Amino acid sequence: MLAAAAFVTGCSGGNPYYDPDKRHHTPDGFRNNYIEGKGDASFLKWQWERLTQGLPKPPADGYATPRTEPDATWLQANTQTTSATWINHATVLVQLRGLNILTDPIWSERASPFSFMGPKRHAQPGLPFAQLPHIDVVLISHNHYDHLDRATVLKLNAQAGGAPLFLVPLGIKPWMNDIGITNVQELDWWDKKTLKGIDFNFVPVQHWSARGLSDGFRTLWGGWAVQAPAAADATNPDPSQAPFSSPFSFFFAGDTGLSKDFDDIAKRFHRFDLALLPIGAYEPRWFMQAQHVDPAQAVQIHRTVHADKSIAIHWGTFEMADESLDEPPKALARALQQDGIPADRFVTLKLGETIRF
Repeated sequence: MLAAAAFVTGCSGGNPYYDPDKRHHTPDGFRNNYIEGKGDASFLKWQWERLTQGLPKPPADGYATPRTEPDATWLQANTQTTSATWINHATVLVQLRGLNILTDPIWSERASPFSFMGPKRHAQPGLPFAQLPHIDVVLISHNHYDHLDRATVLKLNAQAGGAPLFLVPLGIKPWMNDIGITNVQELDWWDKKTLKGIDFNFVPVQHWSARGLSDGFRTLWGGWAVQAPAAADATNPDPSQAPFSSPFSFFFAGDTGLSKDFDDIAKRFHRFDLALLPIGAYEPRWFMQAQHVDPAQAVQIHRTVHADKSIAIHWGTFEMADESLDEPPKALARALQQDGIPADRFVTLKLGETIRF
């Protein structure tokens, strides 16, 4: 809740990355492309409504986000098959071209700077941390506690076989260095990092950043567009028989409100084989509209970026807003039906479930 309060109060202090030629840079931090200011919604009004109305309501069938037993042995050995495994919240393990890529990892019991307060976990991760394959790349979308978890990134940094490469927005590298994580590269919007032939592009979305009451908008936020070109097997002269004969791309939106940023992304990247799109933490709309899409808006993003398949994230783990924890998948199903999109084009996975491409 500290971060939500900062959405209203804004930031203080200078921006060491400031570039006056970039509109999203400000002398004090960063701003969105298509909304001005830092929002005028009342955080205290929202909290009062939550308290007086007893929100969020518990799920009708109890706190039981669907889960399945992960095939950890296969995930640890897999180097050939492109796959995506929903672990929890916005944490997805994507296996691509022999790289193990992890998005916004969180295994902690609370999405909070405190062990005794803040959003508490209602569902255990679908894959225990100890069963992870060696992680090569960690993608961070922004610094809110449910997306940048200190305990988890420290454990990843200490994994056997060496630390992963942490790709982060501008301003987060100093924070990571301060806690002993040094294999970090930070990117501005539209910057690209290439690793083993895969392009990791940092792209704008509409959100904000903060880890306290006075650092709102100080560090950047965004999504990731990842592109792996076709790669013929050097030992096989027939490209049609190569394991990576086709290109593959995916989009990870992190946290976002609906904006024209997705039109801009679509113009640059044209289409994605897979999109990881948030569907939770959207009520009440008067407060969350600018920062979190609802399921119907997530479907709109699915269409805009021309995703062949989308996986719903950012639901079922922490009560971050006022809708019941089990409501987002129901709302998503209604939105897909209303738009005439087959249910298998935009899916909600069970915790621990893997899709293979």
